[in-house]
Amino acid sequence: MHSKTKIIVLHMKELVYTGIFLFLGILFLVLIILMFSSENKTASPDDSAEMTAYIPGVYTTTLLLGQSSVELEIVLDEDNINSIRLVQLDEAVTTMYPLIEPSLESIVTQIYDSQSLDNITFSDDNRYTSSVLLEAIRTTIEKAVPVQNASETAVTTETID
Repeated sequence: MHSKTKIIVLHMKELVYTGIFLFLGILFLVLIILMFSSENKTASPDDSAEMTAYIPGVYTTTLLLGQSSVELEIVLDEDNINSIRLVQLDEAVTTMYPLIEPSLESIVTQIYDSQSLDNITFSDDNRYTSSVLLEAIRTTIEKAVPVQNASETAVTTETID
């Protein structure tokens, strides 16, 4: 048995191409592994609801109280609720609805502290008034949250009988 010697000729060009493809394949696998095993996930569109960012400005909602109307005014900057107050509140309204101002003060204090409308508490004595005010505040602030069709503006009216 006689063995024949075989000579293999490798061209340098083939070695370079093979090395480049091998490097790109390994890099691709590493990137795939990093993408799917990353624990720090970026904010998705569903998470954007948790981030409160407002369109700065002054927003109002009209509350109908019997025959009278009162405007709820909220001043916002990009990140904070700066001011919540009732405008055009005359004596007839405060006489007919004596709990409206204390209820608003209680709600506003909690909102200023937390900068959120979640977990707002109010007493049983003014539950209805506070819930109407809180809903009006929520509706007004929703006007300041950026949406895809930001050109929409709505006039909201709440009624207390």
